[in-house]
Amino acid sequence: MRMYEVNTAQDRRDFLQLAADIYKNDPNWIRPLDKDIEEVFDPGKNKFFKKGECTRWLLKDDSGLVIGRIAAFVNKSYKQEQPTGGIGFFECINNRDAANFMFDYCKLWLQDRGMEAMDGPINFGERDTWWGLQVEGFQPPLYRMNYNPPYYRQLFEAYGFQLYFEQLCFSMPVKSRLQEKFYHVHDELSKDPNYKAIQYDKKRPEKFAKDFTYIYNLAWAAHPGDKQMEERTMVKMLKSIEQVIDERIIWFTYYKDEPIAFWLNLPDLNQYFKHFNGRFGWIEKLRLLWMKNFGKIDRFTGLVFGVIPAYQGKGVDGYMIVEAAKVIQGRHLYNEYEMQWIGDFNPKMVNIAQSLGTTMSRKLHTYRYLFDREKEFKRHPVLK
Repeated sequence: MRMYEVNTAQDRRDFLQLAADIYKNDPNWIRPLDKDIEEVFDPGKNKFFKKGECTRWLLKDDSGLVIGRIAAFVNKSYKQEQPTGGIGFFECINNRDAANFMFDYCKLWLQDRGMEAMDGPINFGERDTWWGLQVEGFQPPLYRMNYNPPYYRQLFEAYGFQLYFEQLCFSMPVKSRLQEKFYHVHDELSKDPNYKAIQYDKKRPEKFAKDFTYIYNLAWAAHPGDKQMEERTMVKMLKSIEQVIDERIIWFTYYKDEPIAFWLNLPDLNQYFKHFNGRFGWIEKLRLLWMKNFGKIDRFTGLVFGVIPAYQGKGVDGYMIVEAAKVIQGRHLYNEYEMQWIGDFNPKMVNIAQSLGTTMSRKLHTYRYLFDREKEFKRHPVLK
């Protein structure tokens, strides 16, 4: 076996094709858009290259057949107890020697750059994409969510990776009545005319980007592993997904016109992209437009939910959810709701998810491997 750095156009095609070969008999797998994968490794499109470095490889057997792939990266903004790198985009045949060969190779690469541990499988980017190893709930994945064969868990754990945190996804039928406590807090807060919940408006992305970043930076940026978000970044993101946004499932709450909470959801985009076999050229874009106008997406997904600290514990979450439910349930927009993952280190958000009457739909693991095998292993700290 030998590792080959991905450099040529053929290497890049082989990197993408290996996944298609591994999952060719798996009816649940949805091929990610090739462009989404490639943009991670493009310094011109991935801002994290300004703060780190990333390399990816193919593993070939002695006959030259590609049997594995992996990437390793160093991200200076990824602050941990010890200098910690990452590995991701792992695909491998069901062979422990092949997996260990790639893990060893990445370990040496990261050690050469001063790292003392590696987390995986994670992304050279934000936590909301390509993060974690699926261990339960093997069903068609959500957009830009990792999916893998069950045997990958054995490959990681046999090497010595340990569970750093669990990533929990929850789902529920949209028609389900919310728990009574949501209606109670909604009725109480509705007595105060200073509270207001409104839908997103595509015509005003700058206004909502400003409100989003204000809430996000108060509610999330202080958490370990998170950071301040720039308003211009959010404007760019909202404009980039304008074509697939459903304004009726993105909500903001205000008190005396101060933004205090948001609930950001999208249609399940993989119900569109599963028909494209990784491609997203002009033909696929036309098909997307047609499907959006004439097709039916039966599931929407929760991306992020946030309440600024001064209003946490006051029922603002219930107020906003009930206001949104009047529209989403009242108009029968979708059949199912599924949240993107919540870390088990965030019990407040797990509690909110469970209190909606959800069931756990899938579970992923973020693993950590300490290079010093004598050092005490610690799980992700619990958020207070």
